Amino acid sequence: MTDIENQRAGFAAIIGAPNAGKSTLVNRLTGSKVSIVTQKVQTTRFPVRGIAMEGDAQIVLVDTPGIFTPRRRLDRAMVASAWGGAQDADVVVHLIDAQSHINAEGRDGTAADRRSAEDTETIIANLQSTGTKVILALNKIDGMRRDTLLALSQKLFESGVYEEVYMISAANGDGVEDLKQRLARSMPKGPWLYPDDQAADVPVRVLAAEITREKVYLRVHEELPYSAAVETTSFEDRADGSARIEQTIYVERESQRPIVLGKGGQTLKWIGQKAREELNEILGRQVHLFLTVKVDPKWQDSRALYAQFGLDFDV
Repeated sequence: MTDIENQRAGFAAIIGAPNAGKSTLVNRLTGSKVSIVTQKVQTTRFPVRGIAMEGDAQIVLVDTPGIFTPRRRLDRAMVASAWGGAQDADVVVHLIDAQSHINAEGRDGTAADRRSAEDTETIIANLQSTGTKVILALNKIDGMRRDTLLALSQKLFESGVYEEVYMISAANGDGVEDLKQRLARSMPKGPWLYPDDQAADVPVRVLAAEITREKVYLRVHEELPYSAAVETTSFEDRADGSARIEQTIYVERESQRPIVLGKGGQTLKWIGQKAREELNEILGRQVHLFLTVKVDPKWQDSRALYAQFGLDFDV
């Protein structure tokens, strides 16, 4: 335990294009699983507050949804939420996938690389217009040449929005400790905002829904691009100490329902089993999980779902 007079606490927002590695970085900094990580871009839908401890400092990490050009109502709510998280923070880290950014400028670049680079330009333009100074973190540097990275950071620095740069690999931890110490130094003096053994500030119903949604995407990510949401409809503490959780998985079209169910219900069974195993571990007790799949073409216009994730429906 530290002396309360020396304590520091504040908020650090991590912004970036979808798939820059924000959730992986938050999980690495906190040392626990706070944000869901899948191979799909755009999996974080609401700011998760992960809590990292560094000496006398408590860093409350706001893992924002990826910032991109919004097309739908849900997109607009997610982007507004990301910028809101950045505006309220004591320090902001702009995370960029270095390899993807360089690929975007060459012949080998994929459409995803170019889209990510465009989203990065959008973020830089927004930071310039608001006069916000941020820390640049170049991620996924594994196997990249140092001179390539230095040239990239120099080019990005010319935008005038960065104070300093950290070269990191969120996946294997390279450079992350230095970044964590820098964030700790940015925290204002004051008592800690959470108990020192707490890793996240997420309502348990939301966390449960996110874990199940991660399993949906891990299993059916090829066939089901983004058209699914999970809502925790019931969370009941049982007398024997276990928890009974009921959840609805929403898909947009009737043709998507059999994809989530799988042959003889096998896919849904796998999703339920994996989600339950992880919830048992995270909650430290036995979880009875019941899943239903519903078709709702308008789930993206559901106020209740937006409220569950703390997103503004009327953006």
